[in-house]
Amino acid sequence: MQLKTMIARSLVLAGLVFCLPTLAAPVLPDHQEFDAALQVPFRASAERSIVMHFEYPGATAGTPVAWQIALLDHSGNVLREWNGNSVLHTRTARASVSWDGFDSRHHALPAGYYTVRLRAIALDDDNARRIGTGIATNALALATRLAPTRITEQRYDIQVGQVAAAAMPGFSGLPQHGGAHAMSVGASGLPYTIWYGNLHSQTNHSDGGGDLATCHGEQSPQSSAYGPADAYQYAMNRGLDMLMTSEHNHMFDGSTGTNASANPATAHNLFASGLQAAATFRAAHPNFLSIYGQEWGVISNGGHMNIFNADGLIEWEKNSAGQLIGDYEIAKGDYGSLYTLMKSKGWIGQFNHPAQSGQFKVGGTDFGYAADGDQVMVLAEVLNSSAFSVNTTESETSRPNYEAAFNTILERGYHVAPSSDQDNHCANWGASFTNRTGVLIPTGTALSLDSFLDALRARRVFATEDKTAQIVLTANGHVMGERFSNSGPLTLIVNYASSSGQTAQRVQLFEGVPGSNGTVSSPSETSTTTVTPMAGDHFYYAKITQANGLRLWSAPVWVTEGSGGGGGDTTAPTATASESGSSGTITFNATVSDNVGVTRVEFYVDGALKATDSSSPYSTTLDSTTLADGTHALVAKAYDAAGNVGSSGSVSFSVSNSSGGGDTTAPTATASESGSSGTITFNATASDNVGVTRVEFYVDGALKATDSSSPYSAMLDSTTLADGTHALIAKAYDAAGNIGTSTSVGFSVSNGGGTTQPIGNGGFESGSTGWTQTSGVITSDSGEPAHAGSWKAWLDGYGATHTDYVRQQISIPAGASSATLDFFMHVDTAEPKTTAYDNLQVQVITSTGKVLTLATFSNKDAASGYQEHTISLNAYKGQTLQINFNGVEDSTKQTSFVIDDVSVKVQ
Repeated sequence: MQLKTMIARSLVLAGLVFCLPTLAAPVLPDHQEFDAALQVPFRASAERSIVMHFEYPGATAGTPVAWQIALLDHSGNVLREWNGNSVLHTRTARASVSWDGFDSRHHALPAGYYTVRLRAIALDDDNARRIGTGIATNALALATRLAPTRITEQRYDIQVGQVAAAAMPGFSGLPQHGGAHAMSVGASGLPYTIWYGNLHSQTNHSDGGGDLATCHGEQSPQSSAYGPADAYQYAMNRGLDMLMTSEHNHMFDGSTGTNASANPATAHNLFASGLQAAATFRAAHPNFLSIYGQEWGVISNGGHMNIFNADGLIEWEKNSAGQLIGDYEIAKGDYGSLYTLMKSKGWIGQFNHPAQSGQFKVGGTDFGYAADGDQVMVLAEVLNSSAFSVNTTESETSRPNYEAAFNTILERGYHVAPSSDQDNHCANWGASFTNRTGVLIPTGTALSLDSFLDALRARRVFATEDKTAQIVLTANGHVMGERFSNSGPLTLIVNYASSSGQTAQRVQLFEGVPGSNGTVSSPSETSTTTVTPMAGDHFYYAKITQANGLRLWSAPVWVTEGSGGGGGDTTAPTATASESGSSGTITFNATVSDNVGVTRVEFYVDGALKATDSSSPYSTTLDSTTLADGTHALVAKAYDAAGNVGSSGSVSFSVSNSSGGGDTTAPTATASESGSSGTITFNATASDNVGVTRVEFYVDGALKATDSSSPYSAMLDSTTLADGTHALIAKAYDAAGNIGTSTSVGFSVSNGGGTTQPIGNGGFESGSTGWTQTSGVITSDSGEPAHAGSWKAWLDGYGATHTDYVRQQISIPAGASSATLDFFMHVDTAEPKTTAYDNLQVQVITSTGKVLTLATFSNKDAASGYQEHTISLNAYKGQTLQINFNGVEDSTKQTSFVIDDVSVKVQ
């Protein structure tokens, strides 16, 4: 028998996730998160492909991703929309749609610039619980209502038709280090030289440095072959001027968790050896800057940030003896205290791959402003190439964008410049794409750690996807990164140069108000813009899109306009505050007014910032258990766009969480159900003296769904229940933990009696519809015949080390009298039949992710033709699970496990 044909076969994804609820996954390490990226041609003469890249390290194979592509006009109106779903295999997935250039009514679009927007959510266990379903159908709509912060969004602007290129000022460019791309100083006379680098990467001091032949993600801490010195040499050889190896602070104990046996001296010495390696390399290579630092924090429970110049390891983990596994202690997630430490030490940092929400909290606010943080945080990434890329030809197509978060950080009041890095975990430091961070150092000043840090403190930095291009923003003669006062007109000039012949197609100027928590606007798309700002603080930065679609972002300038400009608003808002409740969830309200307009209201309790609201009516809620019992003082501060601040009078209120004084009143709840087949709907009406925090829906005593916002409802696939009568109850919870239970509501399910078949497409004649698989398993290849029809699942058969699987998720009703798995399998092998070298396991994967093996077959079971196999599933009544066929082949002589006509018979 010939070896299995190794031709990549496209997955037939249509409808896949609609039949496949999410596989329950174990709790993921909290430095991992779902990421998405868009790949779209900037220009196209006709049809263009919109490609989506999804990445989720640690997610269970088979986790669905629901996605939506929307085409937007300049005003944000949706012109056309595509919805679909994909499945993560190991940790990645890829999907695409083809766009013919027309809107939804098949009208050609006028020439101009448009936006492609991707919105996606990975339906892992946590997200499935939040939105009440693990099925991709309507998942984004549910998430928009129930968990909007769990949706990942990416945007990319495209050009349609012929659009005149932006007129650019004469600018010969700043000199670049690097010989072949050197430029002389142009008419601007700006006294700076540009140095290009990658300021975010890992080596074997944490979870990086993976060999390119085997690297498929983050490495086990301290396990790979390549360390900092290898990284610096590689990056220098690839033409970079600088590389920072930024090692995860919590992996210096050799684990992704906490190593209770860790020796603090070992962790300290490893960090010290990294500092020494960088210093030694700098001394030997004066035109290359090697930087050793740390990436502090975790993603999904905080946020990653680079610290460029720390002299010791900042930690929160301790060993079993209570010893800190580091040199400085800061609690995980305590960014306010970290900023204060950094300020005291003169350290500076960068926000790494910032999410649109949920990270870098201070005072309970995402990207919460802190004066110490504003001083020490100097950069924020606007773009990365894929962290796990093994590309060495600078052509990586997956490049996540973080512009939305960058704008939020600026609006919070942080003075940060944009950066563009690669976050390399594999041994291709700086080689995955042409993106770089450009740093402006005074011409004639040697490249050194000190001159680099000085440039970052001055925010003289830009981000670029093209290592041969540069962008420099000036404002009334001030260069980007500067903060200055102004009175009257302000002229902003966007300068661009390329040493490789590229041209600028589009220029965009962006403007915002630091500290306003408002939105960033785009007042101009010309390279020279004159404005007269309103009195107060403003920032401006520029973005250029080249004719080839690659983008550059300038550092902002920060301008304080005096009273002579724009109208001179010096009137502070007025504010009054009130509070209601003494336990459970308490509510703060503010009534504010201003002669121009209020931009935000901050609520302080006992002088500490607790919450911010940027839209009227201004209010927030707080868990009273975060405050001690007794009397507290509430103050509301109102801000306007000019930076004027008005404070309310102090309002005294009491908190009583102690027994006998707290909230002891349970919510009330009533439940109802509609439908008897297909998708059925549960509804609940709930109320409480303080407030309902969530409602749970139980069927026959089993939890089926949770909803945390009114109106409380959930949908359920009726085929997961047996035909007949069932009982629904709703449980309502309040913040104090009181529970109110509805009376039992009887309802009937009728999906048809007799034997049911939860397996879809069991004969594989519809390709991979209903199944998830390793690439090419479901096939009509004639090398092995099907049991019936033309299609089957062909696992292994390569004669080399290989693992294949094919699986489908089903639900077995609790009231079933019996459940049986039946399938036909042909085993073909070149192995001797005396020893089991290659194996196929028939498994179930439970809703908690537990893998249970029902039967095992091997090359010893080889026989001519198909054999029928029947396995009882009675032990899994009332459960949602996956039927999984998992084939493992060793390094020599093929064994093919060919499966067809799979069914689950439920009576």
